[in-house]
Order: sequence, then C-alpha cells, then structure tokens
Amino acid sequence: MIYGSLHTESKRDGQWNVQPLSPTSASKYYTCPGCGLEIAPGIAHVVAWRADGLMGETDDLAARRHWHAHCWKIK
Repeated sequence: MIYGSLHTESKRDGQWNVQPLSPTSASKYYTCPGCGLEIAPGIAHVVAWRADGLMGETDDLAARRHWHAHCWKIK
C-alpha cells in the first residue's frame, strides 16, 4: 500500500519526487543514502527521485532511492 500521495519537494540540490511507502509496501531491504543504514522490510519510508534531472524522466526514475523518513527530512 502506498502510505501517502506522490508529491514534489524542493531541496538544496533541486526538485524531487517523493513517494511515502507504508510498512506493508516495504517488502525488501534497502540502504538509506542519508545515513548508510539498512531499511528493513516492514519499515515505513520514502522513495525519492529527481524531478528536474538532465537525462530525462526514465533515468530519474531508474535512479530512485529509498530513504528513512527522518533522513529525507534533514537532507
């Protein structure tokens, strides 16, 4: 299940698409690029990818990353 609605956020390095994920949608292990720690299955988190990348939407989506919600907030 999606936990929240897809939205765009401005960060220091540009515009980002952000999609919150619910614990039930988090079914794999990921490494948070903010802290380098693991995001385990069953942990709510956010997926983020560039909204303003130079190489186009397909490349931006392919480069998406899973972040702890706290790490994303302080990015």
